[in-house]
Amino acid sequence: MLAELKGLNEECGVFGIWGHPEASQITYYGLHSLQHRGQEGAGIVSTDGEKLVAVKGEGLVNEVFGNGRLQDLGAGKAAIGHVRYATAGGGGYENVQPLLFHSQSGSLALAHNGNLVNANALKHQLETMGSILQTTSDTEVLAHLIKRSGYTLLKDRVKNALSMLKGAYAFLIMTETEMMVALDPNGLRPLSLGKLNDAYVVASETCAFDVVGAEFIRDIEPGELLIIDNGGLHSERFTLHTQRAMCSMEYIYFSRPDSNIDGINVHTARKSLGKQLAMESAVEADVVTGVPDSSISAAIGYAELSGIPYELGLIKNRYVGRTFIQPSQALREQGVKMKLSPVRGVVEGKRVVMVDDSIVRGTTSRRIVKMLRDAGATEVHVRISSPPIKNPCFYGIDTSTHEELIASSHSVEEMREIIGADSLAFLSPGGMVEAIDRPFDGETRGQCMACFTGKYPTEIFPDTVLPHEKC
Repeated sequence: MLAELKGLNEECGVFGIWGHPEASQITYYGLHSLQHRGQEGAGIVSTDGEKLVAVKGEGLVNEVFGNGRLQDLGAGKAAIGHVRYATAGGGGYENVQPLLFHSQSGSLALAHNGNLVNANALKHQLETMGSILQTTSDTEVLAHLIKRSGYTLLKDRVKNALSMLKGAYAFLIMTETEMMVALDPNGLRPLSLGKLNDAYVVASETCAFDVVGAEFIRDIEPGELLIIDNGGLHSERFTLHTQRAMCSMEYIYFSRPDSNIDGINVHTARKSLGKQLAMESAVEADVVTGVPDSSISAAIGYAELSGIPYELGLIKNRYVGRTFIQPSQALREQGVKMKLSPVRGVVEGKRVVMVDDSIVRGTTSRRIVKMLRDAGATEVHVRISSPPIKNPCFYGIDTSTHEELIASSHSVEEMREIIGADSLAFLSPGGMVEAIDRPFDGETRGQCMACFTGKYPTEIFPDTVLPHEKC
């Protein structure tokens, strides 16, 4: 899928390692594997046990750490890193993470994936007490809360601060002597623990472990505070009030297909979504094609169950940057034409099933349908491997407002007319849950369904700032 192109932008990705003589280099490769989660900025903070050193900047990982800048981090034994996606209102160097803070009692680095729904309320409270915030990122809030906590031990100050946060957060916190890993009580964002020889590794996705040669150990638990130091691992809880609600879009779009979330391979989950879609919304056609890249797995699943051959009807230009990072709609529209090309020899004279993972505004779907028709497709049937996105996300995905979500104000038939397809069908919410088949009980199997159903797993504050203004 082409994101926005479509308006679905992930907040960011985090990577950390403790106890490795080449920590910065390992983190660099780890961030490369998470580049799909953010292309606006990247950063690494390393420590040799005595000081924290930061290198960060705007751009892709290889751009930020080119020209020898990786060597500026020195020979640290531990590091945390961050990649950040392009935002509409919260860009700029000062917001690139990890954030690094110095004080007389020591230094602290923070990397965050997610979005806090009570950030504005906490910022107002902090400023009333005299804090001066240096960024527009809600990540900075945690540092101020930690500093203002009255507890003596850092772990207790961190627990106290985390207990005040609402929303989605996967945090990496590093000082000169320890690394702390925290996941929100709902586990909205993926976060996993691995091991590389004697070093411990933490990453937003397990694909990073494969890239750096680490072995997966387990997923970080909701409400867990994991402390890693020279003595090993120490797991504690900052809350016992947890309720699993993993973001459904991690399976549908955001995560790499070679990653595993709660023991489920993402590619396998997407194939199952495609098969379920074929069961629910069969149509007579000649070929099935997917919109590169994240929809390919679902398209293969659709083709397998329907018996309709899968073909490469759309080709992605690998040498064009991700078009959703363009700052204007006009540039995004031009980016669609540069990014995708129909394969005339595959679709000409054929009835085509075009499988995609979601429709946000509908503009990209309309352009792709037109591309296929212009290439000679006689019919274009659009099948979406998720339910209609009717509600904004406040947890770290830029799905903007109700007004910009086409499914919020249009029926499926109206959407079909707008995108110009011969037919349009979405996957049912129940079918999606069954297809992913997470190993948990309940109607949602521990998934967040808010963007589809409007049932948010946390309180939503009146002044919550949408994710495209954050991180």
